[in-house]
Amino acid sequence: MYNDTKKGLLRALNIRNFANVKTDTHQYSVNKKRTIKMAQITVNGEKQEVNAPISIAELIKLNKVAQPEMVSVQVNEEFVDHADFDSTQLNDGDSIDFLYFMGGGAYV
Repeated sequence: MYNDTKKGLLRALNIRNFANVKTDTHQYSVNKKRTIKMAQITVNGEKQEVNAPISIAELIKLNKVAQPEMVSVQVNEEFVDHADFDSTQLNDGDSIDFLYFMGGGAYV
């Protein structure tokens, strides 16, 4: 049974050579170099469970954000510069908002 679970996780995550699998804690050791665990985050007010660590850039792709070059991102109510999207890692409990600023106004 354990080996079947391990193989199922391997297929689900599309990763080879698992070292350890702990299904009760949602923590997986992959190739003994990177640990993948599940993180609960809030994206635009909705709860999401994602594999951690995950960067803002990866989250944008995961959520299929339209016009990613035009989106502004807030993490815990703090704006993150576009240049930092690849390097900013999200943590369990973070709140992320994808924002689009629109020009315009009223002519009086």
